[in-house]
Amino acid sequence: MRRPPSAGQKTLHTAWPLAAIGALSLLAGNPLAPPASTTPPPSAASVGSQTAAGPSPGAPAPLVAKDQAVTWWFAFKFNAPTAPDMATTPRLCPFGGSPSPYGQFSQHFVYASNLSPTLQDGTGLIGTGANDPLGATFDQVFNGTYHYLVWNDQFKGAPAVAGCATDCSAPWGHSKGFLAWNDAGSGVVVQVTTPSWPGSGNAAHPRVGDGNTLGCVKDNDVEFSQHFFALALTHDDLLKVLKALANASVVTDPTNPQLANNGGPADVQALVTALGRKSASATATVDQLSSGVTLISKPSNLNVPPWQLVSAELAGLPLRAATWWATPEIYTTDAAKSFDGSQPSDCWSSLLPKPGNVAIAATGTWNNKPIGLMGQGGNYAIVDASLKASAVGYNHAKVGVSLDPAHPYAIFGDMNQQGALSGKCDSSQNGRGGLFYVVSDAKLSASVGELIAGKTAPDALPAR
Repeated sequence: MRRPPSAGQKTLHTAWPLAAIGALSLLAGNPLAPPASTTPPPSAASVGSQTAAGPSPGAPAPLVAKDQAVTWWFAFKFNAPTAPDMATTPRLCPFGGSPSPYGQFSQHFVYASNLSPTLQDGTGLIGTGANDPLGATFDQVFNGTYHYLVWNDQFKGAPAVAGCATDCSAPWGHSKGFLAWNDAGSGVVVQVTTPSWPGSGNAAHPRVGDGNTLGCVKDNDVEFSQHFFALALTHDDLLKVLKALANASVVTDPTNPQLANNGGPADVQALVTALGRKSASATATVDQLSSGVTLISKPSNLNVPPWQLVSAELAGLPLRAATWWATPEIYTTDAAKSFDGSQPSDCWSSLLPKPGNVAIAATGTWNNKPIGLMGQGGNYAIVDASLKASAVGYNHAKVGVSLDPAHPYAIFGDMNQQGALSGKCDSSQNGRGGLFYVVSDAKLSASVGELIAGKTAPDALPAR
């Protein structure tokens, strides 16, 4: 049967109409749960329709290099077999730690920004200095005096988070990233997919028990492909992002100065203070940000397949997604195997719009070289008997594109396409929360689409 919402809950999709609603709820000490609403999701045509706003003067911003601010940037870090580094490769650790002797790793990357939206090769090793997008953006926060917040469901015990072991499982959110803002509430959000990085937001409170530079932490989070997305925020945007994080039950501790330096406007402080709790919400939220980017937040209690939810909130557009595709896999839905939430056994809610089909990218391509896009343990033989994981590697990025050329979206998410279309509806990622950023840009969508173009996972496990 279709999984109904829990008693006392309503499973709806809604945008937050007033910033004050969430702030008042938090000040009252209540879990963040959006009010019931019949507000429809944005139409596919409306995504990105606002006039894009750039970084605010004096605020931390997405940087593609030192002092080179943009509205947004996206970076894709390759896996080890695709673009290998060696243990002897010179590595700097400016944010803490020492080069870890990983057996396999890669910090080679491609990136794009609103000023240059077609992917291009980056120089150096991502996250290791002020001349790459990730390193430059993090450097201004780590060595600055801004307010900040760091969250990650896989801190690996450094720092320890109440109620979690080394990793935080369901119903905690499957989300990682950091925020920084000035006293006026303007700033930057950075979505990351790397376990155990970052673990500190500022040099005044260095990470205890581990390194804090990408490639210089104990956990080898640079063996597989990863992605990073940075976006400039206004004060109103920051409020929306904080509410989305609360809705997704992200893992943080606002009382630990290693993870948070709260401050700025009172409404921002109230929302930050209330983070680090498991949300009771079963409502996906959809917000339009000043940049034109659409933000979707999936709560853990909305037990539906993550990328079908994204499709539904984008008016049922067909998508192609590359994630950590591993057991329990959600297979491709297409003409052969559709999923629209209409069957009694479907893991869906009748209060949600119908989703379109979601194709699973098993491989991609860069410079005519195949890139593995399955999660660890994935069997590439189901799409191509000649492919070996040792040659193409595995993927931990979570990126997607719209397959409708009339709506050229690139999508950057927290969540993998793991779980169930029917049966155990709270399985894996179905039962966790996370965020998705939807960017409407034809050149970016085409470029990311080419990156994840290749073999497609089947609609079911092939018969043996």
